[in-house]
Amino acid sequence: MSAESELLQIEMQGDTLILTPSADLRELDYPRIEAEMAGVLRRIKDGSATNVVFDFHKTDYYGSTALAYFVKLWKAVRHRGGQFAFANISDHEREILRLTKLDALWHICDSREEALQAVRG
Repeated sequence: MSAESELLQIEMQGDTLILTPSADLRELDYPRIEAEMAGVLRRIKDGSATNVVFDFHKTDYYGSTALAYFVKLWKAVRHRGGQFAFANISDHEREILRLTKLDALWHICDSREEALQAVRG
C-alpha cells in the first residue's frame, strides 16, 4: 500500500511504515511537517504500523522541527515494541544525527533494504 502526500511518500510493507520525504524538511515547512507527522503518529498509535523506516534518498537536509518529530515517532514506535531506522541519508543529514547523538538511538543504514532488515530483526 502506498500513498503520496505533499511532503512524504508513505508505504506499508507488512507492519513497517516506510516514509520517503519528497523534499528537504526545512523549518519554513513547519505547518506541513506537523500535519504530515501527526498523521503518521496516528498510524503508529492505532497499531497500523509497528516499525518505521525513513528513506532519505531524495533529500539532503532536515531541520530541528523534523528532528523533534523523528523523536516523537521513535518514542511511539519504541512504546509499541517496534524499531526505527534511517536509510540513504546524506553526509549532511548524518552529521546532524551525529551532533545530536541521535545516531546512537536509531539504525542508520546505507539502503532501504538494509533498514528493513534492521527493523525486522
